Order: sequence, then C-alpha cells, then structure tokens
Amino acid sequence: MEIKDRILQHAQTLFLRNGIKSVSMDDIAADMAMSKKTLYKWFENKDQIVLAVMGQHLDKVQGECATVAGQATNAVEEMLNISQWADQQFSGIHPSIFHDLKKYHPAAWGLFGAHKNTFILSQISQNLRRGMAEGLFRPDLDVEVLARLSLAQIELAFDQELYPPAQFEPVRVNRVFDEHFLLGVATLKGHKLINDYRHVTEAE
Repeated sequence: MEIKDRILQHAQTLFLRNGIKSVSMDDIAADMAMSKKTLYKWFENKDQIVLAVMGQHLDKVQGECATVAGQATNAVEEMLNISQWADQQFSGIHPSIFHDLKKYHPAAWGLFGAHKNTFILSQISQNLRRGMAEGLFRPDLDVEVLARLSLAQIELAFDQELYPPAQFEPVRVNRVFDEHFLLGVATLKGHKLINDYRHVTEAE
C-alpha cells in the first residue's frame, strides 16, 4: 500500500473513533510511527487529509450501496438491506463527526453534501418509485418530499442536542427512523412483506 493511502487509512480510523476535531497531525503521525516531517510531505495540513479521506470514503460507499441495492428482489428488501448496511456504516462512528465536518472542514462537508443531495437522494427516490410500481408502497406518495425527509434523517440521527450521545447511539436512532419511514410508505401488501422479512406476526 502506498504511503498516502496508509495515511488516509490511519486518519480515517482515528477520525471515526475519536471525532475529527480531537485528532491532530501529531496524532496521525504518532499512530503511524511516522515523523511529522514525512507526514507533511504528503499533506500540508489536516484539512487536506479530511478532504481526501472523505473523497475516498464516498467512492467506496457509493459502490457498496449500489451493490446492496442491486441484489434486492423488491423495494422492501432493498430498503431493509440498505438500512442494515447503514447500521454497519454508522456503528463505531464518533457522534461528533457531522458537527466537526460542518464547523471545521467546509470543503469536505461540501463533498458530503454533494454526495447526499445527488447519489443518496437518487437512490431513495428510485427505491420509492420501485416500491410504488411493485404495489408495495402507497401509490399516492409524494416522492420528492419523502425522499428529502429520508435524507434529512441521516444527519438528524447525529444531532447531539436532539439525541444526546450518552442516551442515544446514532445506530439506534437511525434504525428507528428507517423502520418508521418504511412502515409509513408501505401498502398492506408491503406491510405484510415487511413482517415476513422481520419474522413478525401481527394480529389483523
């Protein structure tokens, strides 16, 4: 692995575990047993590292997300699979990650915003339309409004004022959001299929 890739890998691990603000260039160099001089050969500052980590991470995420979605046999399975995959993505992420990006690293935050407002929004919209065509989601859904609601929930799960990290893990919040959203858009046929996947028996 090239030195640059190793730096990004170590930096990402530290950011996810400790939050971005609390990790310094010194910390990254120490974690790699590398001199700061060598680190600065590759990156002028932490902001450059954060931007590169974000770009690399989003490329990986888009590929994985498209693969997960493409393997589903229907829209309900697709949404459940994506939700489970997102749980894995969010587990172990420091709760301050979105706050740190937004406040201290505008370029990386902009990159995430572009990813969210194009790729993720498109994935959600396609899933909703697929479910409507399959008779699993209600035919009267306002896709544009609901897709953006689902999008907003991603950051909302990490809102430390609304969901203090000491009480609420982002994975828990995100899971509740996803279940609530899915049950809200489903038809009776879709609802029954959701229960089948979740192995839940409900009284009629």
